[in-house]
Amino acid sequence: MRSVRFHGRGDVRVDTIEEPTCGKGQVKLRPAFVGVCGSDLHEYSGGPVLIPGKPHGITGTSLPVSIGHEFGGIVEEVGEGVTHVSPGQKAVVRPTIFDGTCASCKQGYQYCCENIGFIGLSFGGGMSEHIVAPGGHFYALPDDISLETAALIEPLAVAWHAVNLSPFKMGDSVFIIGGGPIGIGIVQVLKLQGAKHIIVAEVTENRKVFSREFGATHVLDPKEVDIPQKVRELTDGIGADVVFDAAGVEGALNSAILACRTHGTIVNVAVWEKRPHINVNDLMYKEIKYTGAALYDESAFTNVIQALCHGQLKPEKMITGKVKLDEVDEKAFQALIKDRDGHCKILVDVQG
Repeated sequence: MRSVRFHGRGDVRVDTIEEPTCGKGQVKLRPAFVGVCGSDLHEYSGGPVLIPGKPHGITGTSLPVSIGHEFGGIVEEVGEGVTHVSPGQKAVVRPTIFDGTCASCKQGYQYCCENIGFIGLSFGGGMSEHIVAPGGHFYALPDDISLETAALIEPLAVAWHAVNLSPFKMGDSVFIIGGGPIGIGIVQVLKLQGAKHIIVAEVTENRKVFSREFGATHVLDPKEVDIPQKVRELTDGIGADVVFDAAGVEGALNSAILACRTHGTIVNVAVWEKRPHINVNDLMYKEIKYTGAALYDESAFTNVIQALCHGQLKPEKMITGKVKLDEVDEKAFQALIKDRDGHCKILVDVQG
């Protein structure tokens, strides 16, 4: 079968590899559409980072590895003991892999596993004509959720978990740094949950448009306005109740601290490439809480599925392009690196 595999920095290839077989407790899936994620770009341009250079502690997988962790498809076969999905059914894959034995897992925080892995980074992923994985990674989808939308469930779960982890409540004013896929996901979740003000800071024109389309009440360009001052103006001089950092930029974080209200909360959802320098005293004197949001728990994943089923989330316009399996390098990875701000989410049509 054909599979897009990561061989090293800047080196992804469409390889012909052996088709996997389905064993006890496993599910065989025919992937349909796979989202290209920011973490995939990090691997392509600066990796291997999460992709293991030596055998992964849980999966045993090492380079080269089949990539793609945002995807769904059609169940082809189920192994003995699997009853929650059936052949011919649509399903989405939760890619997180955990050991179940580390301190985080023992506390119930499997998504913070000290040996965390991912289908599509540490184990064969969705940019393959077929995949096999343990049955617990698969969630059945109703017919009215498209296979394109299935590829958006994983990043939306990241956004859902970040909002759920925060102290946000209906009627709060929220400030979001960055209008990329995760920032746009947070906008959608906040709109669904009844935010009063959804203020997004973004510099690129396309992402400003996306932010407005998905529910931002105000979009601010830090090159044009004083962000802390404007956020305070929009919130009756108080500041944002909750700030979500989906960008990971030092200057933006320092502005966000000033834009956050006293006793507010800043939630970091970004993966930082460089360690930031911040004035911790600004956090201390306002007693601002700063916390991280790592991935998602199972409830975030299933809540997104339910919200899609009930039409409460309609993320389809996030999809800004589709490419075929043999076009991934040029028309997905290189296109996003050259014009990342011109896209929200590119999908790989695996079977196309």
